[in-house]
Amino acid sequence: MVRVLAVGVAVGVATAIPAIGTARADPVLVFPGMEIHQDTHVCTLGYVDPIMRVAFTAGHCRGSGPVTDRAGNVIGTLATFRDNTPNGATVNTDQVIADYEAIVLADGVDSNDILPGGLRLETGPDDGVAPGEPVCHFGIVTGETCGTVQRVNNGWFTMGGGVRSQQGDSGGPVYVIRGPGVARIVGLFNSVWGEYPAAVSWSAISQQVREDVGVASPPT
Repeated sequence: MVRVLAVGVAVGVATAIPAIGTARADPVLVFPGMEIHQDTHVCTLGYVDPIMRVAFTAGHCRGSGPVTDRAGNVIGTLATFRDNTPNGATVNTDQVIADYEAIVLADGVDSNDILPGGLRLETGPDDGVAPGEPVCHFGIVTGETCGTVQRVNNGWFTMGGGVRSQQGDSGGPVYVIRGPGVARIVGLFNSVWGEYPAAVSWSAISQQVREDVGVASPPT
């Protein structure tokens, strides 16, 4: 399923979105790895661009109303999403899985790109992964767990060797550490297929946003 709710508005162009929320004496902070709520869905925020004031999580985390933090403060609104996550416990490795949601941040909230553990989560052109490569995932339930890439599939990849996930971790960032104090995002957590946790590839998400919105895409 593909849906664009902000017609004519590019993801990442916050000035084209009407102001939502109200000013606060102590602004709410939006950051990657935080808990977010949409209707009855509780998920993890995957990536935040403080300059463009957009954020990303899994498409299957979407709801019909605003996006809030765990305290009920509005942090943004859905702009566009894709979600074709299969039902069931298995999936063919040649199947394309698309699962992202773009969120335009509300006026009045602060944002940064710092993970709860202190690493700065950045994007870059080297956002691909290979089997056997060390990788980490952060979710609101399991925290940070690390392992290795098990297999790279069609726009998504599976992980093993210590990467864990539970309900609530969906949409959380999957990243590699390629320098001191910096993590490079390589995917958003999708589901567990068989015994392997899986993530949709950041490079695939970037291309899908470009196609869906027509102009802007997550930075690379």
